[in-house]
Amino acid sequence: MTTTLVIGANGQIGSTLASLLAAQGQTVRRATSRTPSQPGEVQVNLATGQGLAAALAGVDQLFLMAPPGYANQHELLIPAIDAAKAARVRKVLLLSAMGANADDSIPLRRAELHLERSGLAWNVIRPNWFMQNFHTFWLHGIQTQGQIFLPVGNAKGSFIDTRDIAAVAAKLLSSENFVNESHDLTGSESLDHTQVAAILSKATGRTIGYTDIPEDAMRQGLLGAGLPADYTEFLLVILGAFKAGYSERITDGVQRITGQAPIRFEQYAQDFKAHWA
Repeated sequence: MTTTLVIGANGQIGSTLASLLAAQGQTVRRATSRTPSQPGEVQVNLATGQGLAAALAGVDQLFLMAPPGYANQHELLIPAIDAAKAARVRKVLLLSAMGANADDSIPLRRAELHLERSGLAWNVIRPNWFMQNFHTFWLHGIQTQGQIFLPVGNAKGSFIDTRDIAAVAAKLLSSENFVNESHDLTGSESLDHTQVAAILSKATGRTIGYTDIPEDAMRQGLLGAGLPADYTEFLLVILGAFKAGYSERITDGVQRITGQAPIRFEQYAQDFKAHWA
């Protein structure tokens, strides 16, 4: 029986992935940064390396992602890849981000290249911006003022549901058909934030709009929410890439790997409408 360690198993992607792998009959170790509270959970801190070697013992596969809040993701991911190799893990699936391969100096790209050169079987998935951001990171403005506040102009993004990302990851961790390949993952359509706001309005029955704000207003909002300065600047860089049009591209990765069309934004809005209503 295959044993897979899932880093971030309590997160949007990891929790769904862990359930999918368990349903396939795999043994899943759910790594969490918190004290384990149920069977199958292990505590891992990628920032310090604490608990990683023990969690990897006897593991066949690793789903690896950087925790949020870190701008230099390679500093956490590269030691984890090395630990997986030392533990004789057979395959590592790395969660990266669309556009990370635009420049080899980008932290996530540095981790990708290290994995590709590691001698391990590997996959890299690079999803676009998550639909789920609208009921997590961007939720406060919608709840309190009925507005999505972002510095992205009228640019469009091919937003992807995290459930589709998990479905792709589950397929890659149960098949050898795509070994040693990277995949850019998007939804099936590109929407600007005015269109997103209209879809959320229809789903919730309340008026939700979009306000294009200056970059510095976003900076002050992120810092005020307690985000580290370097991570704030990282977010502003990738939001700038969105505004420049780099998030509009659509790929067939979800359909090609899972055999299912990506979840549409309307379905996402219906499934999570309680968060905004």
